[in-house]
Amino acid sequence: MLVYICCSFLSHQNNGTIANVEVQKIGYAYTGERASCYSADLLLRQYKRVRDQRKKLFTYKDVHPVYTIVFMENSPSIFHDYSDCYVHHFHTTSNTGIKLNMLENFIFVPVDIFLSSLHNNGMRNKLDAWLTFLGCDEPEYIVQLIHKYPRFKTIYDDLYETCLNVERVMQMFSKELQILDHNTVTYMIDELQEELDTTKDKLDTAYTIIADKDKALSNKDKALADKDIAIAKLQAELEKYKNQNR
Repeated sequence: MLVYICCSFLSHQNNGTIANVEVQKIGYAYTGERASCYSADLLLRQYKRVRDQRKKLFTYKDVHPVYTIVFMENSPSIFHDYSDCYVHHFHTTSNTGIKLNMLENFIFVPVDIFLSSLHNNGMRNKLDAWLTFLGCDEPEYIVQLIHKYPRFKTIYDDLYETCLNVERVMQMFSKELQILDHNTVTYMIDELQEELDTTKDKLDTAYTIIADKDKALSNKDKALADKDIAIAKLQAELEKYKNQNR
């Protein structure tokens, strides 16, 4: 169901909270750093907008929490170290336990790990239902979802209508973050190319070692063949000598 390499959209709540929801087909490198940049961008844009609206009445209390929610169809390997968890919450905390209203919140959802749980354990609660809706395109589970939670039938209908109307495409991120995305993809391509080059070098080295061993074995076989020929000649000479002295 998650068919985009990267797709982002914003959600503005009635209480002022802003959420950035990002869908990744392939988990990006620098997952934490990337999410932090998105969150910082959300916070800064909200700050500028609210400050311009309220002008002299503005206080920092007017700035509301922001949430960066990342769905990953193919999550980075670090998430697979926690294969029994498919929703990870991050929030700034103090080492002393003091409570401050820190505004940045992060939620990471490795969809591939959730789907594994869905296949093994089924749909156990409303969270599983929503994640099934967001991350599963298997007809069997869609039917189960609509049967168990009929409200999703209406959502599927609305989603279908939205997909037919391209003018309702949601607001995307700033140009700076688009450039950051491009640079991240470029880095990942370079990193993959470096891994391929390293693998090729290792294979070339392995092939060279194998070729040297084959050559050494061939030389040994030739030496053994030469020894067999020499032994055969000596045996022939010995037989000839014995025949002459009878």
